[in-house]
Amino acid sequence: MTLSFKLQHSDGNSRAGIIHTAHGTIETPVFMPVGTYGVVKGIQPKELTKMGVNIILANTYHLMERPGKVILEESGGLRKFMGWGGPILTDSGGFQVMSLSKMSKVDEEGVTFKSHLDGSSLRLSPEISIEMQKSFGSTISMIFDECTTYPIDYELAKKSMRLSLRWAEKSKAYFSDRNGYGIFGIVQGSIYKDLRKESIKELNQLNFDGLALGGLAVGEGHDILVEVVKNSIEYFPLDKPRYLMGVGYPKDIIESVKLGIDMFDCVLPTRSGRTGKVFTKYGQLNIRNARYKNDFRPLDIECKCDVCAKNVSRSYLHHLSNIGDMLASIYLTLHNINHYIELMSDIRNSIISKNFDEVSEKRLKDYEKGDIDLNN
Repeated sequence: MTLSFKLQHSDGNSRAGIIHTAHGTIETPVFMPVGTYGVVKGIQPKELTKMGVNIILANTYHLMERPGKVILEESGGLRKFMGWGGPILTDSGGFQVMSLSKMSKVDEEGVTFKSHLDGSSLRLSPEISIEMQKSFGSTISMIFDECTTYPIDYELAKKSMRLSLRWAEKSKAYFSDRNGYGIFGIVQGSIYKDLRKESIKELNQLNFDGLALGGLAVGEGHDILVEVVKNSIEYFPLDKPRYLMGVGYPKDIIESVKLGIDMFDCVLPTRSGRTGKVFTKYGQLNIRNARYKNDFRPLDIECKCDVCAKNVSRSYLHHLSNIGDMLASIYLTLHNINHYIELMSDIRNSIISKNFDEVSEKRLKDYEKGDIDLNN
């Protein structure tokens, strides 16, 4: 038996459920912090657990390069290697087909990359990707696919989508069913409704443990993203998790949950934290801005993270950031991840209480207000 999903509550199209895995349960809707190389940068696993994170994401391509398959196998798998007790979802390397397109060559059987580290050749195929993810001990493996750029011509999008379908079939055939482990299919087709529909219907025939919408958050913008989700979601199975890959702006998350999405991941909260950008109830702020030099309030007075609860001031964080101290990145990343975990918790509770529309509308209005002025 592979992993299982139980839909517990719904409010309109929004869903609250639970995924049972070999490494613990995942309450949905869920946001997965990104730990590309087996680390959520600057954050210890115990801190993630304390904040309520119950699944993280890592990347097959980058883990193949560093530390490599042998090290991860000898260490007992990625979870043991990094000291993380919960589930891990691994991206298959399909995103790198797009992001490293100038250093890769696609053929029918897979992709040959030129390493961005030392120029050596690195090969990924459906079979190699799935084998790698198994060796990492991934709780949820993703099929190997080809992620496309935006914009893209219809015929090229169709050709790529159908290649991804052939790779999906190979990925599924190579995956070893194990109790509490699963494999998700990835829907491609760019912005084209008929291509997305074809992709979903073909993937449904392969009976994956969940389905993901890929090829979004690549420059198409909020309105197109929401339209693609809306046009695709009606063809997704009701009894399996639905994952929107790479999407992380709170507004995008809220509107996608409203349409029926269960899972999200994005580098946004961690990458933003390393560049001085902060997520609060009233939108984003940049702590490096001079206006925070004399602002002795916490980042978000309603936030329960350790940074805000201990009243670490905006002024001090402004100082740390401006002198380039690593503690600024750690504090801001901790706060940002916690903001996302609290957002998902509020969303889940509102679905259970059947007042999701009311709670989400207030959240969006608060985000639009912007940061509260020091003199207010």
